[in-house]
Amino acid sequence: MLPRIGISTGDLAGIGPEVIYRTLQDQRVLRFCTPVVYGTAATLFDEFPHDKHHPPLSFRQVREAADITPGKVNAVTCWDEDFSLTPGQPSEASGRAARLSLIAAANDLKAGLIDALVTAPISKENTQGEGFNFPGHTEFLAHHFSSNNDSLMFLVADDLRVATATGHIALKDVPARLTPEVLGGKLRMLLQSLRQDFGIDKPRVAVLGLNPHAGEKGLIGHEEQNLVQPVIQQFLNEGHLVYGPYPADGFFGTRQYHQFDATLALYHDQGLIPFKTIAFERGVNFTAGLPVIRTSPDHGTAYGLAGKFDADPTSFREALYLACDLVRNRKAEKEAVAR
Repeated sequence: MLPRIGISTGDLAGIGPEVIYRTLQDQRVLRFCTPVVYGTAATLFDEFPHDKHHPPLSFRQVREAADITPGKVNAVTCWDEDFSLTPGQPSEASGRAARLSLIAAANDLKAGLIDALVTAPISKENTQGEGFNFPGHTEFLAHHFSSNNDSLMFLVADDLRVATATGHIALKDVPARLTPEVLGGKLRMLLQSLRQDFGIDKPRVAVLGLNPHAGEKGLIGHEEQNLVQPVIQQFLNEGHLVYGPYPADGFFGTRQYHQFDATLALYHDQGLIPFKTIAFERGVNFTAGLPVIRTSPDHGTAYGLAGKFDADPTSFREALYLACDLVRNRKAEKEAVAR
């Protein structure tokens, strides 16, 4: 059976509905999965232009995911009211719709009615409300699916894979958040994901330093000597191929990441700035460390592009295809373990 891939709409005033629509216009998608959009198709897509090369999409609107039709583009009703929306102008209504879509999709993912979730971009501020009081998707999903509220932000573009040890927190709070337990836990999540989700039996992982030039042997900070190096040594003693700490600027500037299966950055921008510089249009955000699969495009709501029908759907399409691959890989890994 083809994987059932749930799609949350994101903020309706952003480019989420457009990149969803443009991705699903390619009928080849149906060879790989059964898409399930969480929202009312008429509200989301009726105003989009089409031509003889891109005919209007036909959706099967259902009330519950249990009623979806395999091999068709499905839409699950998450709201009954009509929303008055203006592209590029986030509102209480667009934030509420994003919230309802995400919560409905997450509940169906937990119930096993869909096999993975691809989330379109939200405005973290505009989405706050009943059922969603989190800095972003990653924290919401960790709370929803993880017993210890933990997960790993993992950016993927072909063989470029960058994870972050800390997520959506202020830069001034990063050093205090980085403990041996946190860093070790994130490394274990990363190694497990590389084996389970990407089929790499003996992954090689690079860990970046926290300070400029990875601390210069204590001249520019002691976190590398007191925290990062001991954790790396512990993993080496256990037989894992974990190396570092590497100065972040030189590591990416010399493309040293090609020598590793993944890189662990220590804070959000340390990993995401180089990743997006290298692979912005095709990058995918994957939430690793959870019992479920969630991916998303590596861009935001892009309110300035909304309504122009000129947004590039590449990253969203890559997120959809990666979700399909991860469903198959986890199934294969589970079957291999069972044997």
